[in-house]
Amino acid sequence: MAVTDVPARTPGLSGVGGLPVRFEQRPVFSDQPVPPQWFAALLDTLGPWGADAPGSPPVALAVSGGGDSLALAWLARRWRRNLLALVVDHGLRPDSAAEAQLTVERLHAMDVPARLITLTGLTKGPAMAARARKARYARMVQACQQAGCVDLLLGHQADDQAETAWMRSNAGSGPDGLAAMGWISYTPDVRLVRPLLGVSRVALRQTLRAAGLAWVDDPSNQDLRAERVRVRFALQENGLSEQFWCLAMDAGAQRMARERAQAMALAQTCAFYPHGWVGLGQNLPESAVLSGLIRTVGAQQYPPAPAAVARLCKNGGAGTLAGTRLARWRDEWFLIREQAGVGAPVAASPGVVWDGRFVLHAPSALLRCGVYVEAAGYGLARRVRAGWPALFCTGLPALWWQGQRVAVPHLGWCSTADWADVFFEFRPPVPATGMGVYGCKKVHNKDYVGPVG
Repeated sequence: MAVTDVPARTPGLSGVGGLPVRFEQRPVFSDQPVPPQWFAALLDTLGPWGADAPGSPPVALAVSGGGDSLALAWLARRWRRNLLALVVDHGLRPDSAAEAQLTVERLHAMDVPARLITLTGLTKGPAMAARARKARYARMVQACQQAGCVDLLLGHQADDQAETAWMRSNAGSGPDGLAAMGWISYTPDVRLVRPLLGVSRVALRQTLRAAGLAWVDDPSNQDLRAERVRVRFALQENGLSEQFWCLAMDAGAQRMARERAQAMALAQTCAFYPHGWVGLGQNLPESAVLSGLIRTVGAQQYPPAPAAVARLCKNGGAGTLAGTRLARWRDEWFLIREQAGVGAPVAASPGVVWDGRFVLHAPSALLRCGVYVEAAGYGLARRVRAGWPALFCTGLPALWWQGQRVAVPHLGWCSTADWADVFFEFRPPVPATGMGVYGCKKVHNKDYVGPVG
């Protein structure tokens, strides 16, 4: 039986200062309601958290109104007061607006502040679920930024984790993919936290029943045309949920160990430049480290296939991969952006992101009509390149106006002093390693004891 242990806190103490005095065991696939003190102790292991005080930024919750997310809200309210629930109406079902409004009312009855977000422009068709999910997360992240939230709690639970592990195993995912979802996922704008990965779907609904609360059942969760729904029923019918949950948690612990080793290798051998390229030293790093760097420099959501990275290394570094290029300069290797793969031009405005990696910082008054961001390209004089090879500089962000380059801030060059205060911040969508917290610790090779961390 998979068991998670978290420290129980002394009654009367709350927040990060709660004192662990004993350990409470809880089977992951228990059908019993979740004790609020157990949940609060688990949250303490996933911190740090901001102050639970008026005027401080709240912790955000993604609440659809279903049993998982509504139970998350109920438990979170017993953990702290300073919360903000985000309810998204995707508009894809006739009842979605009424259900979203009902969810807001239920949250208010729990004394949880809520904000209703309405999506427009979504249409039914291919990849509808993926498009809706992307739009939903984008709007929730925007709401978090507006409210000053740095943490967003999500309602994914143990059954979701088992389903994800089964689907990735069936798809032939590598060892990182088998780790499924992380307790924590780091993004450029917000920290995504999934505190319910060790709690079953049944237990969450029992928690709501014990509290006398109702929830919304989404009919799409019973639609067998969806792969995840078919997997859910298959796992339940064959009693395999716990097995695949354990698979994900073991793979997650192994992923954390690999990422720690890769982070150490990065710190010892690689140099990151604000220009968006990486110095690798005289020798190429091992494939796993190089894979993470390629994802970051190439602004990719996922790393390239291990076989493709191995071929690149076998060819002595010659060639391009996933929008990047390996280049040799002054007896060292560099990983740079492939100029042919950079992003399309975008209109210049404060905070605009170009190529998925660079954020523009500039006074609004300076960005007159017609100014745009595009790759610097070829044709930069040697003195302008500040000693860097022309190949490196082609993919740098530049400001253009009326077809002419007016500033390449990374090189300290501008056509007139008017552009001197403009700069681009290198902020890739994913780090080179260590994107989150995965897996569980184990004791006596049997019981799982909280997130690896």
